[in-house]
Amino acid sequence: MGRRRTSRLLALLAFSLAVLLLVPSTAAAAAVAKAVDASKIQRLELPGSLIGPESVAFDGHGAGPYVSVADGRVLRWGGKGAGWTTYTYSPSYVKNDCAEPSEVPPVAKESSCGRPPGLRFHRGSGDLYIADAYMGLMRVGPGGGEATVLVTEAGGAPLRFTNGVDVDQVTGDVYFTDSSKTYQRSQHQMVTATGDSTGRIMRYDPRTNHVTVLMSDVTYPNGIAINADRTHLVVALTGPCKLLRYWLQGPKGGTSELFAELPGYPDNVRPDGKGGYWVALHREKYEFPFGVNKHLVAIRISAEGEKLQEMTGSKNVRPTELVERRKGKIYMGSVELPYVGIVST
Repeated sequence: MGRRRTSRLLALLAFSLAVLLLVPSTAAAAAVAKAVDASKIQRLELPGSLIGPESVAFDGHGAGPYVSVADGRVLRWGGKGAGWTTYTYSPSYVKNDCAEPSEVPPVAKESSCGRPPGLRFHRGSGDLYIADAYMGLMRVGPGGGEATVLVTEAGGAPLRFTNGVDVDQVTGDVYFTDSSKTYQRSQHQMVTATGDSTGRIMRYDPRTNHVTVLMSDVTYPNGIAINADRTHLVVALTGPCKLLRYWLQGPKGGTSELFAELPGYPDNVRPDGKGGYWVALHREKYEFPFGVNKHLVAIRISAEGEKLQEMTGSKNVRPTELVERRKGKIYMGSVELPYVGIVST
């Protein structure tokens, strides 16, 4: 009798263990339950035939959004009454008559008119820092107008594909990426296809106008964000589908490590307001052109690199940046759409 009871108990324990292994953890279940559906979004349509509000930013007073568009400008949303107005542009935009109507597609004019994939305000000064893929790192003061080019080379090598940018709101230091020393933005697919690893992570000191290369030989560094306690940077590596952590302070200062593996190709990284980050995924790693018209467009990562939440949307939506604001609104940038999307959580 004792042996039979023991066998039954062992069988019950084995069955329970198997069930536990098959059922997702509470955290994982919660993450799935809280998935955000971005298939139906509010649209802030761009004026005219403009496309590509690639980066989205809000100033220190909460005004905006400010978005970078395909013709090289940064636009500011002033509300339904005012709509979109030009906020800033590079010196080359004026020099090369980029405001004049043209039948030439924006991508063919990028090298002469600019293409800014990264925007970030320093809230204390009101300065807007702009990572322009062709012009380098730029800055414009409160009120906008023509931007000033700050950095066009670093470590003796020119910037060829300036991409992401973030600002330390305490020191004013500006962190930015150069995705490749070989290819320009118009050749971005080659950076992934060839596994190019000539990218760099840099810091610009606005007090001395000095730029420091923090890390070289990086594989497709794209978006960049400084963490809440300012001890490290989180950098999106587009080709490898990973997030990198670069330590600024502490015993690991000056070193880097894997922060998270991602299920798709990341673009910009932005704080979620809770200590973590929203990572825009331009494309999933394994994406089928047929079947359900839905795919993974973003993922929310915790302060420690854990996957917390997913966002799904229509296959024609391939975001480049997500910025979470008050009342559960997430503003979505894109490199190819004619509007800024607003997702309500």
